[in-house]
Amino acid sequence: MRHGYEGRAVIDGVSLSVAGQGVTCLLGPSGCGKTTLLRIVSGLETPWSGTVELDGRAVEGKGLHLPPERRNVGFVFQDFAL
Repeated sequence: MRHGYEGRAVIDGVSLSVAGQGVTCLLGPSGCGKTTLLRIVSGLETPWSGTVELDGRAVEGKGLHLPPERRNVGFVFQDFAL
């Protein structure tokens, strides 16, 4: 997968596979692309290139974009407000 902002790639060559149920945590320094990756997986952003599969089903790719509300993806940020 490849994606970025203003012509600058912040995600380049990422491949991620998460097996089974449970909790998955993305850790890294500020600006490394954690939130961008979550936004792409959830459908809030479209990658420049690459594909996204959830439960073996393609939801993002060339000519394909499953809307966020149909992806069954949720995430909670460290600091959230009701």
